[in-house]
Amino acid sequence: MSRCTAPRYGHRTASAAANCPACSSRSSRSYYSPSYSSPYSDSSYSSNRLNNNSSNNSGGKSRNKKASWSSISSTILYTPEEIKTLTPVRENVEKRSNLPDLRDIFLCHAWDDRKESAKELHDLLESKGVSVWFSEKDVLLGSPLMREIDRGLAKSKVGIVLVTPSFLERINNAGIADKELSALLARDLLIPIVHNTTYENLRDVSPLLGSRSGLSTAEETMAEIAAKLAELVTPEDALIEA
Repeated sequence: MSRCTAPRYGHRTASAAANCPACSSRSSRSYYSPSYSSPYSDSSYSSNRLNNNSSNNSGGKSRNKKASWSSISSTILYTPEEIKTLTPVRENVEKRSNLPDLRDIFLCHAWDDRKESAKELHDLLESKGVSVWFSEKDVLLGSPLMREIDRGLAKSKVGIVLVTPSFLERINNAGIADKELSALLARDLLIPIVHNTTYENLRDVSPLLGSRSGLSTAEETMAEIAAKLAELVTPEDALIEA
């Protein structure tokens, strides 16, 4: 009796089955052994692999996308939460863009941060062409501080609040930062930038400010945050030209 030359896996081609003394008389449709199943042709394997790849590609940063105000050449990506938070701010920026002599951003910060994190953010923004109202350079010695702050707020497209441990302490003590914050909240042109602290700590001190979403250096670097802020306040015609 003739024996099959491929008893374990069966023949993988019709020609091989035809040349086998045991299988040559069988139908060419039966040259695959029932016990043989190629992992590469298994539909369930292919489906699982596709699902796994889709799952990997849809997680984390890959879900991010460009904002509607981004230029065609922009490589900056936003999470859905950031786009939801920043879209109303962008709309207000566009409404105020025709007003004369406006600074792009009013930087609200604690006095203790003026030479460190606040200055770092200020310098990053200005390096990207953003005009920033910053008390360290815009309040002259001997000038009434609150009057200058009011003027700065009125002459800025949007306000950002650098929320640090020092800032939270200042709010508790109802310092200058607290007065700036109240004015910014009233205008609804405010973006919290949380640095070296958490939103939970912010909500404990200021529930109203803590209820607003913003950006955090726990998720991105200060440079990445500055890039998003710069794009947010850039006029649409400048974006097209860029």
